Amino acid sequence: MKHLRRFAWSCAVCLATSALLVTASAQKADKDAKGGKDQDASRPQLRLKAQPVISMAPSRVVLTAELVGGPNDAEEFYCPTVEWDWGDGTQSESTTDCAPYEPGKSEIKRRFTVEHIFRAGSYRVMFKLKRREKPVASAGVSIQVRPGLRDIG
Repeated sequence: MKHLRRFAWSCAVCLATSALLVTASAQKADKDAKGGKDQDASRPQLRLKAQPVISMAPSRVVLTAELVGGPNDAEEFYCPTVEWDWGDGTQSESTTDCAPYEPGKSEIKRRFTVEHIFRAGSYRVMFKLKRREKPVASAGVSIQVRPGLRDIG
């Protein structure tokens, strides 16, 4: 009987400790969601979407990269070099001539949209923002292009 009491007591201590850890984690997550200091929450996050992701060849796909969240004057995202890796062995890169950065005044570009034509195959398209050749953000999306009528036969 002593062993059962010790076991029950140690299980109760484990459950109480686990409950405290879960509560502390939930409070931290809640604080972060409400604007607590979190390093990743203060930076814009990059998302990449393709429309359509599955299609027939030849396929004209619209790709949209978007910076979500973070401040509008995030210096490392201001006036970036934009690089597209199409996943078919080709790449595109562009830069824009911008005015010098001014904190609180300069605004980052949040949306980058392009069209690209793909032949039949599977592709992993990568989008990258760079500042002085240093990558600051990247995102990827997979695209599947099936053979069209012209490709069969």
